[in-house]
Amino acid sequence: MAMDGTRVDEIADGIYRISSYLPGAVGARGLTINQFLVLADEPLLFHTGLRASLSDTLAAVTRLVSPDRLRWLSFGHVEADECGAMNQYLAACPHLEVAFGALGCSLSVDDLAARAPRALVPGEAVDLGARRVVVLPTPHAPHNQEAQVLFEETTGTLLCGDLFTQLGQGPAVTTLCLVEEALAAEAVLHSAPPGDAVPAALDHLADLEPRTLAVMHGSSFEGDGGTALRELAGAWRARPSEPTEGRPVAGWLTR
Repeated sequence: MAMDGTRVDEIADGIYRISSYLPGAVGARGLTINQFLVLADEPLLFHTGLRASLSDTLAAVTRLVSPDRLRWLSFGHVEADECGAMNQYLAACPHLEVAFGALGCSLSVDDLAARAPRALVPGEAVDLGARRVVVLPTPHAPHNQEAQVLFEETTGTLLCGDLFTQLGQGPAVTTLCLVEEALAAEAVLHSAPPGDAVPAALDHLADLEPRTLAVMHGSSFEGDGGTALRELAGAWRARPSEPTEGRPVAGWLTR
């Protein structure tokens, strides 16, 4: 699938969004796929993007940090847009190590990764040197059992994966409320399971009171992240229930 360029924007101090736009995904509006680079003594990349976008995303990363300095790689869950280029990054970056939740490692990453990953227990922190990121499991919120997010403590940035997904191509970061756009995207994508998994995860993450929400698909958010998370949790619970019979299979790639 053709990408429409790759752009780089700083969304918090030392945290960069590397974004590619897929105009042919999810109908007319398309979809962004975003990676996030946390600069530190031991830089961390959150998400790899698709294998098809490797040359563009790796070139963007290289503008910010040399591949031989890139130390950590993590992602929200095991799916092509999150970690499709994992082994290509491991081949290009000699000191790179995957850091992922222990459950996801045992289910998938131990076998998929070309080098053995570091398995993280819930709440464990990865020390990047002058920064730490904490792993927080979010099972089935909104995707697989091994789903997780990372919280970067220095800037209060929540690397929140597919939570707050929006369709289309907006600004890199916004102060506007994302709740309506997130609900509209879920109505199209049907990516999350029925039940309380997503709003319960949102309520739990709100206690972190993040100042930036780094969103995998769509614009990131700057402002009162705790309130934004609680508002999306409340709106998610208030949605009319959807019939499960005949519900489309989750997926955003159109063929």
